[in-house]
Amino acid sequence: MKKKGLDHGEKGGVSGSEKEFSGSNDMIWKDAKAAEQGLLALEDREYARTLLRFFKTGPGEYGEGDRFLGIRVPVLRKHLAFCSGLVQEEILKLLASPWHEVRMFALLLWVERYKAGDGEQRSAIFTDYLARTPFVNNWDLVDVSAPVIVGTHLLERERGLLYRLMESELLWDRRIAMVSTLTLIRKGQYEDALALADLVSSDKEELMHKAAGWMLREVGKKNRAMLEEFLAPRCTRLPRILLRYSIEHFSPEERKSWLAGKPVL
Repeated sequence: MKKKGLDHGEKGGVSGSEKEFSGSNDMIWKDAKAAEQGLLALEDREYARTLLRFFKTGPGEYGEGDRFLGIRVPVLRKHLAFCSGLVQEEILKLLASPWHEVRMFALLLWVERYKAGDGEQRSAIFTDYLARTPFVNNWDLVDVSAPVIVGTHLLERERGLLYRLMESELLWDRRIAMVSTLTLIRKGQYEDALALADLVSSDKEELMHKAAGWMLREVGKKNRAMLEEFLAPRCTRLPRILLRYSIEHFSPEERKSWLAGKPVL
């Protein structure tokens, strides 16, 4: 998804400080405690203060109470090799950390292991992930993990889980459901993304409107006619930001017309 505003580092850059990469290449973090201590050593308090604002951690906001170390995602990725031997139980401890970047680190480990794992390993990660969604509790954590761990897992399986997640009171369950369809879309399977986006139109959370708009835009990139068929009868009642995200790839004139409730077909 093309994020507006702060670049948290997925497209390059360094950490907020010069502490970009610690230790030697043969350094090993043998357990969750060692891994968390290693990540704490990368803390950049000034950048962390910026993240507190960007990820809406104030009272009543979606990230209320989250804590940040100020480490960019590319730096976290560089340290994954330090945990090549970390067992699942220790990764679960990392996922329960109060630090946002430590939870992100655990999810990045799971994503890499899911991609490389066999059927049994993938099923274990999938099950543990869904059992701990309260710890996958911000949009960047969801977006980096759900398409691989949930979306890939459901490619050849029944999709009822997505609709059950969409009924959850937990925002992050609903976002997992929506964003997981990215993998399905990339494989030419659009129906669930469209059905879930229709459900999201009545969701009160802007983060869900953005997620649905993102997925609809991805559908449109591959099959514009299908996107237009979905939007045409709904464009006047869809949340504005959802519609705007879904048609970002349209021409300026087309966007203006669609936003005025006049579909260009």
